[in-house]
Amino acid sequence: MEKWPPVYDASYHPDPDSEYWFTEIETMDPEEREQTIILPKLQEQLKYGYAHSGLYRKKWDAAGVKPEDIRSLEDFEALPILTKDELRADQAEHPPFGSNLCISYNEMGRVHGTSGTTGNPTTFGVSKGDIQRIAETHARVMWAMGVRPDDIVFIGSFFSLYWGSWGAMLGTERLGATAFPFGAGVPGQSERAIEWMANVKPTVFYGTPSYSLYIAEKARSMGYDPARDFSFRILFFSGEPGAGVPSTRKRIEETYDAVCLDSGSTGEMAPWMTDGECSHRQGMHLWQDVVYAELVDPETQKRVPYGDEGVTVYTHLERNSQPMIRFWAGDLSRWVIDPCPCGRTYPRFPQGIYGRADDMFIVRGENVYPSAIENVIRGIDGFSDEFRIIITREKTMDELIVQTEPLPGVPADQIPVLQEDLARRLKAKGLRTIVRMMDPGSLERTEFKAKRIIDERNLYDEITDKV
Repeated sequence: MEKWPPVYDASYHPDPDSEYWFTEIETMDPEEREQTIILPKLQEQLKYGYAHSGLYRKKWDAAGVKPEDIRSLEDFEALPILTKDELRADQAEHPPFGSNLCISYNEMGRVHGTSGTTGNPTTFGVSKGDIQRIAETHARVMWAMGVRPDDIVFIGSFFSLYWGSWGAMLGTERLGATAFPFGAGVPGQSERAIEWMANVKPTVFYGTPSYSLYIAEKARSMGYDPARDFSFRILFFSGEPGAGVPSTRKRIEETYDAVCLDSGSTGEMAPWMTDGECSHRQGMHLWQDVVYAELVDPETQKRVPYGDEGVTVYTHLERNSQPMIRFWAGDLSRWVIDPCPCGRTYPRFPQGIYGRADDMFIVRGENVYPSAIENVIRGIDGFSDEFRIIITREKTMDELIVQTEPLPGVPADQIPVLQEDLARRLKAKGLRTIVRMMDPGSLERTEFKAKRIIDERNLYDEITDKV
């Protein structure tokens, strides 16, 4: 490594017929890549973090670990894990960016932040150099997806503090494709987006899986056929599980007659696409030479072997503004190091990300993953793409209620049949549920991340505590 953080040649583009952006790095023997690229980058990132971040200096000193102690990737596990709560507490104590801001204000190119849907948002000052590196990485991963300079990329996600849309646009521009930054969330915008899609004919779609299905539903109501009237050949997603759920993937691909690809990690980890599928659709590659991913046991916080399930912990290797080092993202997955037909030698999440560890809920002693329910519902013809999972408690007994909708036009006498079929399939998966059929179109639609889990048990506890 000649320089850290790396400076990439913005004029470089691979041959359009090449499978790879950087052939040597992407196809390198994994152990060689770890020793010659990942470990040196990691050591430089640690030295930089200790020298410039009050957060890490305080945290690592308390743990009795110094950057020079990290001589191998095994040694790296001695560093304590960083949580989102710690970031928020640090930013509350040192507003607005926290003591982890490693650059001066005049070095910032952007201010971004998390959506704050589960708490106070986290604020990020992104350096001009990091913006260039983020663009480079997104371009690499999008290239692996099959995006090429002659594509038009429709970006159907919020352009706000949320990073995802901006990352997709930066990657599109760096790759040399045409960006179509339509955004989402403004009243009437989806209807206009559909009309523009039919006229401009973008070839690539970026957004959330929920939004792509909402767009399809809305398009049909306007007289459009998403497969016939649009020209998408690739749809890639982030922001929520779904693109890795088999039945949801199948529904998206059949709806648009296009390829569905999964990507993303968490908002703190820009470039977030370092968990990203290639065109061969064998699960998300972990682009370890940019963001080093670990899968750890949720209890012991020790790395699990390939083939096992765990939760995600991420470390930036090229970030000089607010690096995340051993950041607990808490996404659930299983990883492998098996060969991929594309020839890349990175570890993979073959089933993508199931969801977040804190999204899993326990009903009557059983672990329940929302993605498992989604996979069952989307695997049955006759249901709409919307559903809700409601958890209630009566006295000491939990109840799991699944609200679903039939598609418009389903005969009334077939609705009880659908209801019974779904209940039977959920029961076969070990899920004791009550299935409630709602009127078509009655469940709220979303243009971003679907909020499908409603846990009413806390409300019940609050009520009973006051009695």
